[in-house]
Amino acid sequence: MLLNNRINAFYELGKFLSQFKHSGYEKVNSVKLNDHFFEEMIHKIETAKHHNGWFSEENVIFSITQWSIALKKEHLEEWVSSYSFPEKVSQKTVGVIMAGNIPLVGFHDFLSVLISGHKILVKQSSNDNQLMPFLASYLIAIEPEFEEDILFTTEKFTDFDAIIATGSNNTARYFEHYFGKVPHIIRKNRNSLAILTGNETSEQLTNLGEDIFRYYGLGCRSVSKLMVPEGYDFDLFFKAMYTYQEIMNSAKYANNYDYNKAVYLMSNFKLLENGFLILKEDQSYASPIATLFYETYTSKKELLEKLDTDKEKIQCIVSQDISDKSVGFGQTQSPTLSDYADGVDIIEFLIKIS
Repeated sequence: MLLNNRINAFYELGKFLSQFKHSGYEKVNSVKLNDHFFEEMIHKIETAKHHNGWFSEENVIFSITQWSIALKKEHLEEWVSSYSFPEKVSQKTVGVIMAGNIPLVGFHDFLSVLISGHKILVKQSSNDNQLMPFLASYLIAIEPEFEEDILFTTEKFTDFDAIIATGSNNTARYFEHYFGKVPHIIRKNRNSLAILTGNETSEQLTNLGEDIFRYYGLGCRSVSKLMVPEGYDFDLFFKAMYTYQEIMNSAKYANNYDYNKAVYLMSNFKLLENGFLILKEDQSYASPIATLFYETYTSKKELLEKLDTDKEKIQCIVSQDISDKSVGFGQTQSPTLSDYADGVDIIEFLIKIS
């Protein structure tokens, strides 16, 4: 299959996804195969929501919307134009083990393998196994040649040429042992943080709430820690966070908030909190749900040295241009196609195994 055909198929998938928005679901006549897939997609969104209590309808639709934007033809073409794809791909089978922490979290790997011309063998987390097979079926209906290139399995991988696996630090050790003899990308735990200076606008801080609360903080791109200057006044921060108070309407989030607050108070930890978000001073990067860790710094030089030392633990840094790897406030959950997890270029990896 030609690269252009692969791009066109994903572009059609993006057009299909664009019908499902927060403002409502609108069936567009020009979208291909709608009569067969539109109503079923609505059902799949409901199924995903009920299958995993953390997958609220708002978050599922947010993920779908982000992918409908990413799959615009101009974005796909700009992305692939940065690479020299072989004229004839020596097709390999790439096993992809996906996480299940947020809706469609493994879609970028799925897209990357197929856009590179390889076959994909997918093992999904049971927490996020409702939407992806359905989207694959739409893709196959648009471009039947994909049928031989996509396989989902719940069994142990036995026939593969390369691996892309995402998991915890513990599972990564297993992955390294089991898959170490084939070309591989193995991802471990990473977290994201925000660097504040005290000079942020109220709008920037409100946007930061999107980075903190989207997906209930379960994504590796979710901000789980703040770096603040010594003596930082959290009043402006908490005022900006007030916009997100309705997150407590989620029983699962509220239960985590109550539990973590009780544990911290019984342990006599010093806390700052506003009724739906706990701030705790802690050197760790991975904070529990409904909790943000924070740490103080005395100079930009000291801060950047620390972040460089800990770079293997960090996915995103939100700041006002303090780091050359900074992401804008409110932008962590809207990555471009070239924003690769862990900074590892998957397309380069897939071209090398061709």
